[in-house]
Amino acid sequence: MAKLKAARATDVPSALPPEPDIAADLDGLAAAASSCSCIRAGAAEATTTAAEGRPLVVIGHRGKGMNTLVSPDPRLRGDVRENTLRAFNDAAASHPAVAYVEFDVQVTKDGCPVIFHDNFIYTQQDGEISGKRVTDLDLDEFLSYGPQREQGKAGKPLFRKLKDGRILKWDVRSEDALCTLREVFHGVHRRVGFNVELKFDDDLVYTEDSLTCILQAVLKVVLEHAGDRPIIFSSFQPDAAQLIRKLQDKYPVFFLTNGGTQVYADQRRNSLEEAVKLCVAGGLQGIVSEVRAILRQPSAVAEIKDANKLSLMTYGQLK
Repeated sequence: MAKLKAARATDVPSALPPEPDIAADLDGLAAAASSCSCIRAGAAEATTTAAEGRPLVVIGHRGKGMNTLVSPDPRLRGDVRENTLRAFNDAAASHPAVAYVEFDVQVTKDGCPVIFHDNFIYTQQDGEISGKRVTDLDLDEFLSYGPQREQGKAGKPLFRKLKDGRILKWDVRSEDALCTLREVFHGVHRRVGFNVELKFDDDLVYTEDSLTCILQAVLKVVLEHAGDRPIIFSSFQPDAAQLIRKLQDKYPVFFLTNGGTQVYADQRRNSLEEAVKLCVAGGLQGIVSEVRAILRQPSAVAEIKDANKLSLMTYGQLK
């Protein structure tokens, strides 16, 4: 029976095989799931099938972890800029157990899939801070923010808006430029697979046509450049998760859910039971749940795994 748990990459014992069998572990994710535990500060997602003698598989969250700008831990504030080629390659090089990296994909208004988590991107000019929606930018403008690959070229300073409304300068210790999905396929070590999170704004309403257009832009890049690299699709957006499954059957699709730890207008996002229904109805392979939802309702593990034959991963931290 496969078991899933979470860990920071640097906490994983070093006595592991140097090259995990990524394809075999992807098959395991699509075939089975079981008990879960938490991720410390969201630095990584991890699965293990130790009961079957297979190695721990770590999924690096946004590469080496998200940049939590107000954290007292300097590693979480910004060891390396999240969602960049450097973050992904540093995660892959940090430990042989890191077999996947997770990142957030949005599509610019001119149809290019780019890697960025937040819905809005902020900068400062003449002392004034302003923000723009990422999907309202064309590719050239998006790439003009932050560090530039071209030597001697200065980009717009990056700021980040926190959940409490504060906007802080987005400083990290190890910088890198923003990037596109295509660049990730060509610039990240082929040893690691990708967990491609399809990112959508909770405050926007998407028609099926608009979702199809966005997802087809992402799929075009994936199908042209993935080769034999293992891919997992995931999304908090229920319609997008089901639609990406309809548009392709080559790669597994996971539905991301807070499992009721937050309440949304869309009831499909408000419980593990609703997540299961959505996965079964849409032919999805599994669920990625906020860990507290699982710990509040441990009986859900058997319901997800045994009764519905879905895989289960967790994210988040205990508070």
